[in-house]
Amino acid sequence: MTDAQWSLLEGLVSQPVRSGRSSSWNRRLLVDGIRWRVRTGSPWRDMPSVYGSWSAAYALFRRWQTQRRLQRLVIALQALADVGGRIMWGVSVDIAAINEWL
Repeated sequence: MTDAQWSLLEGLVSQPVRSGRSSSWNRRLLVDGIRWRVRTGSPWRDMPSVYGSWSAAYALFRRWQTQRRLQRLVIALQALADVGGRIMWGVSVDIAAINEWL
């Protein structure tokens, strides 16, 4: 992911500072690892080590999934794209398919 993409995403995926042991993996690397895994469909264990630990990326993905953070992230990114005029809300209808259905 580019620096510009990360600067946009960083504010959406930041977490409050918590006490305890800090993560040994950079959040950006883990997010890139999650993106790689979702894009390729490969098993988590096949995630390249350049993205950090596959188990840390998986744990982050599952935590965000159960907290519905991924859903909120997609909605926030769609809203930003809509405000920026990067989403076209046109509808395409296949008349032949509708006629067959009727």
